[in-house]
Amino acid sequence: MVKEMSMAGEHQAVKDYEDPPPAPLLGVEELRRWALYRALIAEFIATLLFLYVTIATVIGYKRQSQAEQCNGVGLLGVAWSFGGMIFVLVYCTAGISGPSLSALCIINI
Repeated sequence: MVKEMSMAGEHQAVKDYEDPPPAPLLGVEELRRWALYRALIAEFIATLLFLYVTIATVIGYKRQSQAEQCNGVGLLGVAWSFGGMIFVLVYCTAGISGPSLSALCIINI
């Protein structure tokens, strides 16, 4: 019985498909398409907007003095600023640049 199992383990299964050859990351044809540049512009603008809003919120939080605790956004406002801007970045650019680029931006953040 043990011998039968070891003989069956040595037998390799035959694939009923063939793996396609690996595709290049960025082909020459891709550089000629407007969709690539449109996606790059959208991601660039979204990233600038993200940085502008979040850094402005952090600067506003840092300038808040102890006497004016209720006049600023507070620590929770900073967290909502980052979370909200990530949502806006993904929601607005996913249709243009595709969800994979937006997801990469979020993972890198």
